[in-house]
Amino acid sequence: MGLSNTAKADLWLLLVTVLAAISWMFSKEAILIMPPLLFTSLRFLLAGLLLGLLGWRQIKVLRWGQYSQAMVVGSVFAVGMCLWIMGVNSGVSLSIGGFLTSLAVVFVPAFSSLFFNESLPKSTWLAMPIAAAGLGVLSLKNGFDLDSGQLYFIYSAFFFAFFFILNTRAANYREQIASRQASERVPALPLTAICLLTVGVLSGVLSFILESWAVLLTAFSTDIVIWVMASAFIGTALRFFIQTYAQSLSASSHGVVIMVLEPVWTALFAALWFSESLSGSDFFACSLIFLSLLINRWSSITGLLKPRIL
Repeated sequence: MGLSNTAKADLWLLLVTVLAAISWMFSKEAILIMPPLLFTSLRFLLAGLLLGLLGWRQIKVLRWGQYSQAMVVGSVFAVGMCLWIMGVNSGVSLSIGGFLTSLAVVFVPAFSSLFFNESLPKSTWLAMPIAAAGLGVLSLKNGFDLDSGQLYFIYSAFFFAFFFILNTRAANYREQIASRQASERVPALPLTAICLLTVGVLSGVLSFILESWAVLLTAFSTDIVIWVMASAFIGTALRFFIQTYAQSLSASSHGVVIMVLEPVWTALFAALWFSESLSGSDFFACSLIFLSLLINRWSSITGLLKPRIL
């Protein structure tokens, strides 16, 4: 007997978490030899162009309202990505960065309730103080003050949360409000392509203003090409393409809980790739943050397990 579409979606989403975690390694390698914002621009422009070619037939028939929706979503994503890459560039452990960025999972329902009047699950009320406790433990060693690198990751999590919300509403998934007109929906592939291109353009403009591209010209090497291409096509285009495909296999949203594994993979790969390790307090803090993510997605976890028990 073959796997059900739901089981296939779970397996594909598991691969997405691995690709996302590997992308952290690619990004870290790249910004060791080139400006971080310029790297972000090249990465997303290449990925966006590839997906744009794949979805060109859908893109060319979009109306202006659909284009503008996608660009707004991409603009929010661009801010988050620029903050994220500055966090990676700050020297903060990728393990810690992965768990801080994953706080977006907790922020999503909170922001949905605050800004879009959606009901806030009880699990989120319990998850948020536990996540705050994790952040508190991280800041203890700095005199109750998070360093700038950690703040970059936390700020990026805020914008990633808004990106997830706006992206869902633009794509017109079942979770969006019932009053939204189906004609306003932006198909997943063109939405993703336009978002990625928007990130590439905006981060490129910011790079042009703030960074020196002469460094890239003088230090250009095959390593730069390798890491940029790997990040663009494996860590970005392939990752988002597989994620879109996985979501198309099942109408159920319970598989999203699998995405919580991304910071765990990131910590594991950072230990293997860069020989990073967590101190006792850092490990405890990250454990609290991960616990908050599990609690926040508890209903999804129980929904994922019940069909397999029966």
